[in-house]
Amino acid sequence: MSRPATQDRAVPPAGSRRRGRRARRIVISLVVLLAVLVGADFGLAAFAEHTVSQKAREQLSLTDDPSVAIHGFPFTTQAIGGEYGHISLSASGVPIEDLQDVGVTADLYDVTAPLSDLVEGNTDAILIGRLEAQVTLKVSDINKVDPLTKVEDLRIEPSSIDYVETGQDSESGTDNGSDGQQGQDGTGEEDKDQSKAGVRISGYVQIAGQRIEIFCFAMIELHGTQIDIVPKRLQYGNDKETTVVPEAVQQALLPNFKATIDTGNLPFEVTPTAVSVNSGSVTIKGEAKNVTFSGATSSTGG
Repeated sequence: MSRPATQDRAVPPAGSRRRGRRARRIVISLVVLLAVLVGADFGLAAFAEHTVSQKAREQLSLTDDPSVAIHGFPFTTQAIGGEYGHISLSASGVPIEDLQDVGVTADLYDVTAPLSDLVEGNTDAILIGRLEAQVTLKVSDINKVDPLTKVEDLRIEPSSIDYVETGQDSESGTDNGSDGQQGQDGTGEEDKDQSKAGVRISGYVQIAGQRIEIFCFAMIELHGTQIDIVPKRLQYGNDKETTVVPEAVQQALLPNFKATIDTGNLPFEVTPTAVSVNSGSVTIKGEAKNVTFSGATSSTGG
């Protein structure tokens, strides 16, 4: 009686098995090494960011460390060469002149910073090839500037230049000043990134012993490191229905909305180039080239 035939299983040679195990160990080792290198790269980047953040906190007279991010990967190759493509910084609560709650953001490009200086915390040697910065003034600070202190519950919204100047938007034909209309609150493309912008300022003032809500349509104009609020006309009422203030009353009340805000030197020695209005704030933008980190940030100290 014959036995059923069985199929022989191919058994890999012992040398082949050893080579397979060796290859797996090499792959695992490389993965572990890569993870260590990536971790070390992020760790070194975090240390450099912390160093720059601490120096910026000291030079901007802040109570907390600002946010600093060194962009680009890997960081180590940038650090060894001492050249960084892009570093960003943002901080709130920056004191500038009489303002105490200013927001500052900056983008630093083509930065030269030797690794040894960063490790030692020496930011004096950091050179910035090109810099873009902006300062945001909140309505709470603007309300502290005379004579705007006389306006209760001060509020700020963007408005088109056409509407400020004429009471009617050139494109939409809006002339009722109602909230949400392009003429009053929308800012056209032509109003952006320029040295002036339209603004609607609203609040309550005392008229003949009565607390009246007033809407003031004004221009915000950039002059050096100062922004001038130049009121053009007033309206009574609210967001749903407004009435043009009589000329005699306008002449009496307009000075309450005329103010000059001195921001001092913008951070990083930038030259102011544009002003824009957002809901509840005003932003000044500027640029600079070939500046130092330490000398630039120290200019904002209050």
